[in-house]
Amino acid sequence: MNIRKTSQYELPITKNESAEGYDIYPTHAITANSIHIGYTSLVTPLIRYKAIRIDGFTGIVFDDIRSRMTKAFEAFNLVPHWVDVTEALKSPQEIEKMIEPFMGGDDPVFGKIATIELRDFFNVEALKDLATRSQGALTIFYGVGASLIEVNSPLVFFDIPKNEIQFRSRAGVVRNLGATASQDPKVMYKRFYFVDWIVINRNLKSIINAIDFFVDGQRSDEITWTSGKIWRESLKNITRSCIRARPWFEPGAWGGSWIKRNIQGLNKDVINYAWSFELITPENGILLESSGVLLETSFDSLMFVAGKEVLGTDASIFGDLFPIRFDFLDTFDGGNLSVQCHPRKKYIREHFGEAITQEETYYILDRQKESKVYLGFNEGVTPDQFGAALKRSFEMKETFDVDRYIQSFVTQKHDLFLIPPGTIHASGKDTLVLEISSTPYIYTFKLYDWLRLDLDGKPRPMNIDRGLENLAFDRSGAAVDRDLISKPKLLETTEAYDLYQLPTHPEHLYEIHRYKIKTKANIRTHDKAHVLSLVEGSSIEIMVGKKKFEYQYAETVLIPAAVQTYTVTNLGSSPVMMILASIK
Repeated sequence: MNIRKTSQYELPITKNESAEGYDIYPTHAITANSIHIGYTSLVTPLIRYKAIRIDGFTGIVFDDIRSRMTKAFEAFNLVPHWVDVTEALKSPQEIEKMIEPFMGGDDPVFGKIATIELRDFFNVEALKDLATRSQGALTIFYGVGASLIEVNSPLVFFDIPKNEIQFRSRAGVVRNLGATASQDPKVMYKRFYFVDWIVINRNLKSIINAIDFFVDGQRSDEITWTSGKIWRESLKNITRSCIRARPWFEPGAWGGSWIKRNIQGLNKDVINYAWSFELITPENGILLESSGVLLETSFDSLMFVAGKEVLGTDASIFGDLFPIRFDFLDTFDGGNLSVQCHPRKKYIREHFGEAITQEETYYILDRQKESKVYLGFNEGVTPDQFGAALKRSFEMKETFDVDRYIQSFVTQKHDLFLIPPGTIHASGKDTLVLEISSTPYIYTFKLYDWLRLDLDGKPRPMNIDRGLENLAFDRSGAAVDRDLISKPKLLETTEAYDLYQLPTHPEHLYEIHRYKIKTKANIRTHDKAHVLSLVEGSSIEIMVGKKKFEYQYAETVLIPAAVQTYTVTNLGSSPVMMILASIK
């Protein structure tokens, strides 16, 4: 059975090093021979125990794990007794009532970050009863929440990337936590985002030091795994060097051709690529590599194990949340993004329970033809006038006269457009945007979407009322050019490099600098995380201590705060340009 619906390739067991340029499988080397392949190798150290707990994320097909591990145990003449922890779940009716406050009612996109715990999904007495069901030589408690069973046993945790969970939900083979059946993938995603991933991550953080075996369970037919001790030590160790998250790619209604043409190793037999999720930490993973074997772990787990090393002085503010995201929006030969805005800080806290809001910028990495960005209102546009026109367009399915109300600016490579919360905006077609933003990423209030359908043939949900509640109509006229288009300031010039500040808006929590490196630049982190991207030139080398790392054009790199100093060397014959984003 095909358990995933996507055009994207599964993560290979081992990495093919033949691809040049941008690397879609960036790896971090750990101790040799410490990542293992297959169920037999996982079962081998478990045969001496009387009980085992196997926990993991929604998206893991636990019945498949049971079948494969049973065969592996039988090779050792062991017949395990399996106890499914879903037997201890509260009834579907109780669970629906419990999560109702976080599901946003009939809203197809938005809910509110859950404040409950994984334990709240279970009947406490039923959990205690399950713990008494040990039988024979070996009992295995399995399923999401197995770590809640109070028995003396090793704990095995099966992880899976968030994109793979979405691919499996589209194939209809997984369910939400406590649900009785699969639903429409968009409905499931909303519940994943606001409930399931929240409560499972809270539990993962609480058990992080108790995990004995960590398993990458994303592949259809095989697993890779390592010991919990090596997993935790490896995550700690990589914070003393460069970190590059594994990017993932998605088509979209407005998607383009730049990513397809310029990034090798992707499936080219797709309609388009709209996004590259470069560093959206709630959904990206980190690839560990040992003697050629790959294992992916969530970026969340890195923050749970080593958040202080990653964020430094900002860890006291943001905790386990990495606050900066980088992603690409590709509209080359595609279409305009929806006309949209993002929620103000107070609004996102009160309505959605997020700690910070979606504060964006558009950095123009590449452009062609008549590329432009829509940004800010024309002088004199009023809320009543604009709102009435939007609603008439939506209700009558009529073309909305965007240019009558919204300004547009022809782009140039390396422009930076500022999009603080509440700003009306959209990227135009024929543009490759490096979106530099704070981490929240789904809170886009779509106001007009050019009357097009989504890739599933259905209209994309509009959020006109929410948008009107957040729009800043004073960002209009001449103030847009003055306040929302960054004007670079030269801070330092040497024979080796020039350093520019690209000023962001006062409402942005991050700042952006750009290095033009002729030979090399020595950079201090000042106990801050740095997020880098090579935006012009072919390649650079980053040296941390005595370790050297090479990165290519358009790759995103995180320098943890624990790295006090690093050196960036231009590997080409012409100057390169590198963006650096950090918390103010």
